[in-house]
Amino acid sequence: QVQLSESGGGLVQPGGSLTLSCTASGGTYSSGAMGWFRQAPGKEREFVAAISRSGGATYYGDFVGGRFSISRPGAGNTVFLQMNSLKAEDTAVYYCNADLPAPVRGRVSPGQHWGQGTQVTVSS
Repeated sequence: QVQLSESGGGLVQPGGSLTLSCTASGGTYSSGAMGWFRQAPGKEREFVAAISRSGGATYYGDFVGGRFSISRPGAGNTVFLQMNSLKAEDTAVYYCNADLPAPVRGRVSPGQHWGQGTQVTVSS
């Protein structure tokens, strides 16, 4: 059974930065890709960022605009999401996700394993 443990959420002022981390343990993987999705109140869950098993390929949601960076040191089971220039509209619960399938026509779909979610609030 794959378990995902997230940390790093919290309250930050607009323009600030925050780093989320997610460590995967247990179970077996197919693609080994990991990533993040988020869900704001009253909105659908949306794709944020993903990284391949080797760390050699990264993908980002259209809204990111170069503000976020996903990394996976040593191709290990921990991924980091560095978020800069945060905006109020980035406020959401951020979910770690594992075993994402390969993107199809540029669209990233979630894998079957989810973390419990961590709250990110951007407010002055």
